[in-house]
Amino acid sequence: MRVADRLESREVSWRELDALLVKLDTNPLRRANPSDVMRLGELYRAACTDLMLAEAHDLPRDTISYLHGLVGRAHNAVYRAKGFHFKDWGEILFAEVPRRLRSDPALRLSALVFWGIFLINGLLAAGRPGWAEKVVGEAQIEQVEHMYSEPIDAERKDGMRRNDTMMAGFYIWNNTSIGLRCFAGGLFFGLGTLYTLSTNAKTLGTIFGHMAVSPYSSNFFTFVTAHGPFELTAIVFSGAAGLRLGWGLIDTQGMSRLASLKREAAKAQQTVGAAVVLFVLAAFLEGFVSASSMPYAGKAGIAILTSLMLIAYLAFGGRDWKPIESALRVASNA
Repeated sequence: MRVADRLESREVSWRELDALLVKLDTNPLRRANPSDVMRLGELYRAACTDLMLAEAHDLPRDTISYLHGLVGRAHNAVYRAKGFHFKDWGEILFAEVPRRLRSDPALRLSALVFWGIFLINGLLAAGRPGWAEKVVGEAQIEQVEHMYSEPIDAERKDGMRRNDTMMAGFYIWNNTSIGLRCFAGGLFFGLGTLYTLSTNAKTLGTIFGHMAVSPYSSNFFTFVTAHGPFELTAIVFSGAAGLRLGWGLIDTQGMSRLASLKREAAKAQQTVGAAVVLFVLAAFLEGFVSASSMPYAGKAGIAILTSLMLIAYLAFGGRDWKPIESALRVASNA
């Protein structure tokens, strides 16, 4: 078959590709039906081949120009930059991320490791004198007790008021460094993540348990209560992302380790994003609320509110409520 005749027989596919591109102009590619996405890839590759043949055999310029335009539009549909839109960002954060987290076994393992070690060490430190000193050392216990030996109000009245903005920046750096260590530890088959999770849980749990029965417990909890839920949950999220990387190196599903790592890194990306958001929110609460002279009742109220928000986010975020709405509508009409 002559090239010209072959290309003429391909016009049906060109028209199909053109119609599909028009359809995708009003419906972003990431929201399109999987069948449309697969078909777009097939038609795009075929159109590239047709364009190459048309140019190689010096076919009419109108045909070549048409194919150039068609291939260019298809290329933009596949590789176009998404840009930044608050609506899309919000949909990812409040719909896609909680759905992924609910079904992620790595999150359950991360939460089990962190909270299990945290609670065990907290109870032992509170119930066994000398346990805290054995776990974290006498020097660190003395340092923590000295930090909270004076109420926050007294510290500020003595002229030691800290720059809240500067401290919030410091807390962001410190918190995210913990999260990055949890995440990067996944590159060592998840063992680095488990180590970072367990050591942080052991240290934090021990300090919480020791300070709960110390003479400075009220000062301690006045400072840590407001930002605690966001910060501790962010550590668990970071651990889940790191464990996801580690599992990709263990269960490659027949792929190379590098390809499997890339696959799992893409899945963990949204979890890391959620952890960063929580770390930043925790840092601002730590800098502007925890270190303020707000009454403890107000800080405890913030902690309860943020805890309920996290529970609602993980339990209900991104769920499809249409079946429930339909059932309620049917029940109301009955």
